[in-house]
Amino acid sequence: METRLDRYNGAREKKIRQLAELIANSENIVFLGGAGVSTESGIPDFRSGHGIYNQDSGVSFRPVDIISHTFFMEHTEEFYDFYKRKLCYPDAKPNTAHKALFRLEKQGRLKSIITQNIDNLHQLAGSKVTIELHGSVHRNYCMSCNEPYSLKYILTSTGVPHCIKCGGIVRPDVVLYEENLEHNNIDKSISAIEKADLMIIGGTSLTVYPAATFAQFLPHDRVVIINKSSTYLDLQAMLTIHDSIGAVLDEAVPKRVRSPKAAGIASTRSKSSKSVPANRPDDKLVDSDKKGRDLG
Repeated sequence: METRLDRYNGAREKKIRQLAELIANSENIVFLGGAGVSTESGIPDFRSGHGIYNQDSGVSFRPVDIISHTFFMEHTEEFYDFYKRKLCYPDAKPNTAHKALFRLEKQGRLKSIITQNIDNLHQLAGSKVTIELHGSVHRNYCMSCNEPYSLKYILTSTGVPHCIKCGGIVRPDVVLYEENLEHNNIDKSISAIEKADLMIIGGTSLTVYPAATFAQFLPHDRVVIINKSSTYLDLQAMLTIHDSIGAVLDEAVPKRVRSPKAAGIASTRSKSSKSVPANRPDDKLVDSDKKGRDLG
């Protein structure tokens, strides 16, 4: 549920000042982001009123079912019809959120961007520390011979794209529901979070797994949530801001500042004794809506 409470009596401005202070006193920040990060670039999210899940899919299947492994294998032509229309935005440009995060990266404070998005906009903004949990529409490959293909090839193909070398089906290098995420990406994400002195979670409702569980690997409670709607972590977070992530980050991240080492800022990582779970999360991509449960 969206809220405007942050806008009353200067509450929003106070929270942005708090976020700016947290950033200034941190030197190993990790950002975990979802579809809401890219909405200001003209790419729809999934669950909002105008999101993909609430749009007409153009076929007699739910969008959440279409972007699954089973559907891709059994209805490949219908999958590509939906995929090209709803999930590919080749002309999208980085917005203020992507640019603010890159600014924070250049300042030496942001060590990892863990994204659930498949649009490549963090890299277009200049980021060198992005972990793409769910892949990218800009990478595609033949399922038979692994020949790589561009997004342009996919979009200009009629119907199902096929390999020009062997005739096999070309598929996007994105993780569909029912498929496993790359082990290395999960390991890198968990490692970055375990080392972080501040975790910022933005533009995600935290209902897609395993990313929704990643905050449990933070060995303290320094978590900031920036999202227009509520998440299951809101009451546990150190700071929660229900607002546009682009506007919030643009205001909170300094335009120019020396790196933490150059500024001589000491780490303020919490000394909390919170234990880190020993078990890795399940690698399989799962949406709580698809399972018929409301977990967040």
